[in-house]
Amino acid sequence: MAQTTAPVLTRPKRVPMTGAQYLEGLRDGREIWLNGERVADVTTHPGFRNGARTVARLYDALHDPEQQAVLTGLTPNGALTHKSFLLARTPQELLARSEAMRAWSRLHFGFMGRSPDYKAGLVVSLGAWPEYFAPYTDNASRWYHKLADECLYLNHVGINPMVDRSKALHEQKEIFVRAVEERDDGIVVSGAKMVGTAAAFTHYNFIFNYGAVPLSDGDTDHALVFIIPTNAPGVKLISRPSYEFAASRAHPFDYPLSSRFDENDATMILDRVFVPWENIFVFRDIPKTNGFFPQAQVLQNLLLQGATRFATKLEFLTGLFLRVAESNGTIGFRGVQEKLGEAIAYVHTFNALVRDACLSPDPAANGYVSPSHRSMWAYRVQAPSVYPRFRELIELVAAGGLIQIPSSAKDFASPELRPFLDQYYKGANMDAEQRVKLSKLVWDAIGTEFGGRHELYERNYAGNVENLKVETLLAAQADGDRAALEQLVQSCLDAYDLKGWTGTTWVGPTGS
Repeated sequence: MAQTTAPVLTRPKRVPMTGAQYLEGLRDGREIWLNGERVADVTTHPGFRNGARTVARLYDALHDPEQQAVLTGLTPNGALTHKSFLLARTPQELLARSEAMRAWSRLHFGFMGRSPDYKAGLVVSLGAWPEYFAPYTDNASRWYHKLADECLYLNHVGINPMVDRSKALHEQKEIFVRAVEERDDGIVVSGAKMVGTAAAFTHYNFIFNYGAVPLSDGDTDHALVFIIPTNAPGVKLISRPSYEFAASRAHPFDYPLSSRFDENDATMILDRVFVPWENIFVFRDIPKTNGFFPQAQVLQNLLLQGATRFATKLEFLTGLFLRVAESNGTIGFRGVQEKLGEAIAYVHTFNALVRDACLSPDPAANGYVSPSHRSMWAYRVQAPSVYPRFRELIELVAAGGLIQIPSSAKDFASPELRPFLDQYYKGANMDAEQRVKLSKLVWDAIGTEFGGRHELYERNYAGNVENLKVETLLAAQADGDRAALEQLVQSCLDAYDLKGWTGTTWVGPTGS
């Protein structure tokens, strides 16, 4: 399964689906619920249609001759696909994977966190080390090739519903995903998972268990890792409020982000869903269920896209920040410049973490490499505090200007109001229409429900914030970093004692 390094063929054996083909594939009878009603078609429903079109735009970019060299490469089977699906043997191939992710991220300015290239991190983990999933090795290998060759959109859900986290899973069997029946041709599963971000737009769902508390004795029925189609009978997606739906009743001028980049998180209910044996990777194996996320380097591969997208998002927010300071005439103020410098430094920091993750990779199974866990752990610990700080920096400089926004684009259409808007809403270097347009973009990024959800997402999507820091400590203990840090201190302590310096380099108070 070695990754090819040959140039893209003029006629690869397979090309990715187009945006139109992607949208058509979503009309498959999937069961999605919003506002008490079943959604008949996510491609036309006002709560989902523009989110689906944004994903379709990503697929269309794979066919754009000007973007193909950055975005696409060949799978081991000669299929053209997004580079996020390609296995990497060198730092340069990892960096190419990241640059392809960045190119896609710029099409949504970093606001769609669970796009197909994020889930591809799970796919490459299947392909790099299928033997981890023995006795289901063939399943892992086959699914890697299918997902990569067809450039499919995979959802994954591992977090259990927040019902009573003081109890083990087997003490709440009626809640959590578990095997309820074993048959000759597969198993039947029931239970729920959260949070299915973008699940409404995906082709398949990867189900596993992930949490601060690992599975323990008694949780055998929950020790499962498997894959199911989004339209599998018994799969129900219960959507949270749709920000796109609310924005669909307004002009894009008023909600330019939430009207097209809402990923629509959902709770996934599995109501006696059948899973054939060929779709199973782990069955009633507690150690493998607990261990595959870190041991198969799934998390590192996922986080490469997360860090790349996050850096892109910070670039966008910094650009907004600069425009705000220009529009209100404060960019020359020293205090504002200090805050802008802080924002730019964060951009440099996360871009550097991405580069280091690629250029100083960890070895992986079968001769492959994965992004450096040190850089990725640093990203997931720092991002939850940096993103709220970005919101704060922008709010401090934009100040009341974000509150003083006309109610909607319709105000500019009023002959009676327009002269007053033109006079009182203009900026230091722009007219009123440009100033309000910018302010509404900023507000949608940080102030609307959509903006608030993004702060919550960046705080929590990589896991419990407290647990992230604990895991970073545990990783340092496991990989020798803790010992190296303590040894550095010990080398200082070893240079002196109660008798004075222990070596001949330095001179003590007696001159010897």
